[in-house]
Amino acid sequence: DLVVGTGGYASYPVVNAAAERGIPTAVHESNAVPGLTTKALSKVVDRVMVGFEESRAHYDHPERVVVTGTPVRGDFFQYTRKEARAKLGLTDERPLVLSVWGSLGAEVMNRRMVDFLEREAKEGAPFRHIHGAGRDYAWMQEELLRRGVKLEGTGIEVREYIYDMPLVMAAADLVICRAGASTLGELTAMGKPAVLVPSPYVAANHQFKNAKVLVDRGAAQLVEEKDCSGEKLYETALALLGDTQKRREMSRAMRELATPRAAEDIYKALMQLL
Repeated sequence: DLVVGTGGYASYPVVNAAAERGIPTAVHESNAVPGLTTKALSKVVDRVMVGFEESRAHYDHPERVVVTGTPVRGDFFQYTRKEARAKLGLTDERPLVLSVWGSLGAEVMNRRMVDFLEREAKEGAPFRHIHGAGRDYAWMQEELLRRGVKLEGTGIEVREYIYDMPLVMAAADLVICRAGASTLGELTAMGKPAVLVPSPYVAANHQFKNAKVLVDRGAAQLVEEKDCSGEKLYETALALLGDTQKRREMSRAMRELATPRAAEDIYKALMQLL
């Protein structure tokens, strides 16, 4: 009765065949700029659901486009910053930085994070920090040990994985991360200021285009990987943590981009087609 695609080449033949048969069709695109599959399908489907208002201009039939945003899990709305900090056992007033990278190109960024963590520790850990190392956890621990960097008791924590991301993100004052659509959905939903380092290893450089939407609205700062060093990331984080007003403005801009009712709006758009 209804066929919905969510991007990716595998959805093209199915959604296209459904459209040819006169079956109601829709496609959802989380990224700011459509990929090849979504761009092609947008010419034949009944409805295109997008993540950002800025995305509408990239489609040949803007009248078919509806801005729904990207759904965010309900547990990202569970804690206030104060509740999250208490649950994590953060007893002092130092701000908390959360840093995490996706699997693509993570080793490149984790090598830069070792420099970041080394300087942070040597300067007496001016802020708390939780870093998700992923599959690079073992060698990061070894490299920090080789450099004589001791994190115990500093408030700096390197985890293999962050299993309680909604809790940690709720407690964070600044997030340093990639610019995938789902991550940006979580940041906007929670109003978290961010330093974005888009992955250059993804199709059509779409993470850079995602990041630009937030940067142009004043919600985030952009550091391209080619220009990125551990030193630069550290200096950027330190400057933002020292500017409460700037972070407050970024948080406000993030929330203005949020689509907390995305799942409901997607449901309604699909029900209208039926």
